[in-house]
Amino acid sequence: MAIVRHESAGILSKAVEANGFVFTAGITANDRNKDVGGQTKEILDEIDRILALAGSDKSKVVSATIWVTDIRNRDAMNVHWNEWTGGKNLPGRACIEARLADPKLLVEIAVIATK
Repeated sequence: MAIVRHESAGILSKAVEANGFVFTAGITANDRNKDVGGQTKEILDEIDRILALAGSDKSKVVSATIWVTDIRNRDAMNVHWNEWTGGKNLPGRACIEARLADPKLLVEIAVIATK
C-alpha cells in the first residue's frame, strides 16, 4: 500500500492518502481576525483545495470532526457548513467545544474522504 503525503512541513502533512482514503489535518483559518463564519468559509475553501490536490472532493467526505471554541458558535459555523455541503453527501460528523492552539482561532475542521 502506497502512502502519499501532501504539503508536509514542520509537524504534519496537510493531507495523507492511504488505502483509498484522504485524511486531512485539522485545518484552521489563516485570517484569524474573521468571525466564526468567515473562518469556517476559509477553512472549507482550503479543504476543497486539499481534497482536489489528493484527487478527491467534498462529495466523497465520509467523516468530519469540527472543533469550536464556544459551542454557541455552532449555528454560525453551520451556516457555512450547510452551504458547503448543499445538504448532499453528508458525512458522519462530530462537533466539539475545545480550546484551540491560538485564542484567535474559533473553529478547526478535519475530514476523511474516499478517493
